[in-house]
Amino acid sequence: MAELGRINRLKIVREVEFGVYLDGENLGEILMPIRYVPGESRVDDEVDVFISLDSEDRLVATTDKPIAMVGEFGYMEIVEESKIGAFADWGLMKDLFIPFREQKQRMEQGRSYLIRVYIDKETTRIAGSGRVERFLDNIPPDFVVGQEVDLYIYSESELGYTAIINNTHTGILYHSDLFKLVRKGQRTKGFIKKIREDDKIDLSLEPIGYRNKIDEISQRVIDTLTQNNGFLAINDKTDPDVIYKMLDMSKKNFKKSIGSLFKAGLITIADNGIKLV
Repeated sequence: MAELGRINRLKIVREVEFGVYLDGENLGEILMPIRYVPGESRVDDEVDVFISLDSEDRLVATTDKPIAMVGEFGYMEIVEESKIGAFADWGLMKDLFIPFREQKQRMEQGRSYLIRVYIDKETTRIAGSGRVERFLDNIPPDFVVGQEVDLYIYSESELGYTAIINNTHTGILYHSDLFKLVRKGQRTKGFIKKIREDDKIDLSLEPIGYRNKIDEISQRVIDTLTQNNGFLAINDKTDPDVIYKMLDMSKKNFKKSIGSLFKAGLITIADNGIKLV
């Protein structure tokens, strides 16, 4: 079943001068304007498209991908203010409308806000909401420790980073648990580390128990990389004294540790140094 506001794989059913029409299944035929049609596409080919509405509320398909789809969250810049709300750049030609009732405070042009994309039940149009809290943590979490989840990093504090989990709950990635750099607005995979009695959730970017598999020397390399923005200008050709001064370990142990970290996919090794993946 095709979904408005989501990416769908649809079949091309006919070609016209200004584009192609797709079989939108339950939504009927949907136009994909010629500027979005992949060069070699023909009738009966399937294409991955995002379904939205044009300025006249007609269904339209595009190969452009928005910052966030319906049910998702993303940081977006306000590009216009109006008497009825604000409009945000969400990566598509038609900007995303955020009505005043969905703004915690008056959104200002040129500033970026965390916005949740939804379908307005009254108008059936795609819209955005800045009142993101009302979409999160509404039901008890049913995650299990060790479960892999999708994360969206949306704020930072002294403790760590707050992330949205599977678009339904929030959790914390503590600075002390991070082995690689993260940034606000990043989407990444993560793992449920702990669910507290008050339903607060601790998160990890690595499988639970994985750190126990990394020996102490390799962990020292990871920690030092993290403290230096993910890069160290040393490798297996660096003078032993430089390695010892930086990491307090022999060159032999250093070479062994970066070899294991490279095989584990945690670092890359280049001529100018080593870098966290």
